Amino acid sequence: MEPNERIKEFGGWLNRYRHRSVACDCEMTFSVYLPPQAETRKVPAVYWLSGLTCTDDNVRTKAGAQRYAAELGIALVMPDTSPRGDGVADEPERYDLGQGAGFYVNATRSPWARHYRMYDYVTRELPALVEAELPLVAGVKSITGHSMGGHGALICALKEPGAYRSVSAFAPICHPIVCGWGEGCFGAYLGPDREAWKDYDATELIRAGAEKIPLLIDQGTGDEFLAEQLYPQDLEAVCAERDFPLTLRRQEGYDHSYHFIATFIGEHLAYHAKALAE
Repeated sequence: MEPNERIKEFGGWLNRYRHRSVACDCEMTFSVYLPPQAETRKVPAVYWLSGLTCTDDNVRTKAGAQRYAAELGIALVMPDTSPRGDGVADEPERYDLGQGAGFYVNATRSPWARHYRMYDYVTRELPALVEAELPLVAGVKSITGHSMGGHGALICALKEPGAYRSVSAFAPICHPIVCGWGEGCFGAYLGPDREAWKDYDATELIRAGAEKIPLLIDQGTGDEFLAEQLYPQDLEAVCAERDFPLTLRRQEGYDHSYHFIATFIGEHLAYHAKALAE
């Protein structure tokens, strides 16, 4: 871990690092906010997964999360959304495929398979790295995210039973195998076998019998992507069928932006802090 930025915030420190990722076979950047409590003891962590076109910078500058993290005594771990750099496969003319659109899967198709292994990076490599190098309580973590990152948070929690104390999401892509964003990325990264796509789809994982963990989701009713990309109603239906614990809050008038996230991020972090203290 090579530190390249350190900013004092709310009594703690917002740090940015670069490192050579084995999973993604390239240099990766991520940020960590350490609350003031981390000066004297190890603290639990909440992982934030960002959405399409984003980097680690979006959440740390727009969500207002650090103030709440400092009050609650939790760290924030904020990875990038995809591998990047020269030699990393990309579709520069598209915002919804390639760099900035890793979709938190392990790609199996050329040319993506060499670098696009964001699932392993988020669930294995990055936690092992930060828990070894920073004052974080080993294995005590929760996960959340927005849009593509909300999808990522849900599948990580569903596919890794016991790895996360809690999970939440803002406007997640709930059923990616039936939406344009998911079909585009899954077709490229995973190939034409749609059955294989179900391994990275929260709705399909629950349908297939994923171990129960409470899900907290906030969805704005004014979200411009709600009808064509997000499909919370599909997740809601399968959770009802499987008696899966879901709290889906439809927030009247809110859109897909960080204005929406900033409004409710404090509630989400309090939700995670409670679970992390148990």
